[in-house]
Amino acid sequence: MTITLYDYPLSGSCYKVRLLLDFLGLDYKKVAVNFYPAREHKTLDFLEINPLGQLPVLDDGDLRLRDAQAILCYLAKKYDGSGQWLPEDPARFGQVMMWLSFAGGEIMAASAARLHDTLGYDLDINEARSNARAAFRVLDDHLTLVRRQGLTWIVGDRPTIADVACFPYVALSGDGGIGHEEFPSLRNWMRAFRQLPAFDSMSGVPEFA
Repeated sequence: MTITLYDYPLSGSCYKVRLLLDFLGLDYKKVAVNFYPAREHKTLDFLEINPLGQLPVLDDGDLRLRDAQAILCYLAKKYDGSGQWLPEDPARFGQVMMWLSFAGGEIMAASAARLHDTLGYDLDINEARSNARAAFRVLDDHLTLVRRQGLTWIVGDRPTIADVACFPYVALSGDGGIGHEEFPSLRNWMRAFRQLPAFDSMSGVPEFA
């Protein structure tokens, strides 16, 4: 069976799925969906694939999943025999779920700012940037505490899908006019993330030197 990802190359949500597929060493097929300017994700044909008109969508055999966070959980559960990416330990599992919710919620303010600046979306850009910085502060403070324990990652001593879920829109926030200068722990974490084996960058992700 072939894994198929309905993908837009500049989408941070699609990027997080591509990252995990690469980290797991999985072969997959990409189906390009022209999010902008063609808005193919809102066409009748695509709405049959995802009635919400959103990307990404993943097909694996007879299973079809939407929502990046759900897809990350599925891939980790099915294809990661080591249990690294989605820990079985109840406490760490709960923490990963908490940060996945954060990635799909608060951090998306950075996505909104990016859509405003790059694609001209009509929204309150000041509010989006303020909310994004507030979310970054929460994650930066958490990572500061983590570093004081001699660790690097959001949950535990190895990267998990919590890191994969949070990385894209934090890293791409410069496209929305949000820098990282005031978040040193975020910068250290992003630098470590870039050094993971099989990491693949995308347009807009800085080097974090």
